[in-house]
Amino acid sequence: MTTIDLNSDLGENVPDRIVGDDEAMLRVVSSANVSCGFHAGSPEGIRATLRAAVAQGVAIGAHPGYRDYEGFGRRATDVDSATLQAHVEYQLGALQGLAAAVGGSVVYVKPHGALYNTIARDERQARAVVAAIRAVDRSLVLLGLAGGVVLDIAEHAGLATASEAFADRAYTPEGLLVSRSEEGSVLHDPQLVAARMVRLAQEGVVRAVDGTDVAVRAESICVHGDSAGAIAMAEATRAALEAAEVTIAPFAGPRA
Repeated sequence: MTTIDLNSDLGENVPDRIVGDDEAMLRVVSSANVSCGFHAGSPEGIRATLRAAVAQGVAIGAHPGYRDYEGFGRRATDVDSATLQAHVEYQLGALQGLAAAVGGSVVYVKPHGALYNTIARDERQARAVVAAIRAVDRSLVLLGLAGGVVLDIAEHAGLATASEAFADRAYTPEGLLVSRSEEGSVLHDPQLVAARMVRLAQEGVVRAVDGTDVAVRAESICVHGDSAGAIAMAEATRAALEAAEVTIAPFAGPRA
């Protein structure tokens, strides 16, 4: 029986910028990528999301990003390596502290937004992120884009890694995500998205924008919490996977 993880980006709400329904999403996913405060969220809101994740038995991952609150972490930044490493270390430490305060623990790291996309291809920034994870906690698993350069760098540095696919994003024939600036980059039909993810889990392929099939190896599927209709899409994806006898389980387990 095939097993795969469902993850979502959470902990990003503040009173004047509500982007998702964390409580509802935590009833669907098996792993939560929780904001570390640089791109979104507040300490009290992040803490509440962590507490809910612990209550639901959902695996907790750190979701560090560029220091870009105004741009929601989606603006590429040419930050120097030492600064980037310090920023990631700071964010990981903050989330570990909040998680411990509510009886949980951080078991993996998934960088956010522009940082995530940059380190999939930029070796210098990828090395800074990997160095930060190693410096803070070498037992953390790095979750990244399937085929991304950061996964190779992390593995050579002795970190455990996992790769992911995106339920609601379009893919290029090269297996990369279509830029959000392009029309059709984000998918909105829950049934279409669900069918794509069943095929990914069973066959290891997704249909690219040019109509060809591209191989994608993934241990986890991301269902974005801030997309329109996010909960319906996540629920449809989980239901379709389970109907196809795919087991939903975290790729990184809790600490003993």
